[in-house]
Amino acid sequence: MDLEPEQIRVSPIPKTWILDLDGTLVVHDGPYIIGKDQFLPGAREFLDSIPTRDMIIFLTARCTYEKPHTLRFLKENNVRYDHIIFNAGQGERIMINDVKPDGLITAYAVNTKRDRFCRTKFVTDSNLGTDYD
Repeated sequence: MDLEPEQIRVSPIPKTWILDLDGTLVVHDGPYIIGKDQFLPGAREFLDSIPTRDMIIFLTARCTYEKPHTLRFLKENNVRYDHIIFNAGQGERIMINDVKPDGLITAYAVNTKRDRFCRTKFVTDSNLGTDYD
């Protein structure tokens, strides 16, 4: 099942991007078949396109012992992020958020096929997010 919408309209308000690593941004390397992290086509460019005023949080089921090589990969590739959470469960990741009074939807979930970077286009719509509270 492909749950990727073609496009999501987002406000110009600063955002929080919560992104998985394996199979979403980098090739899912199972039991270290490749032996190193490798970006999926388009993933690096997407990360670079996120405005600096936005927050980036990586979630990964990688264990603590994988932390050194993961952080080294991100640093060597000059990947900007604000937080990274290791040992995240392998099951569903559930986000609950409120809708702003002006109707702005404040949470989206996009599920991609493993090892294919997200095809959804995030388009800024200046008509959204007029109420900043």
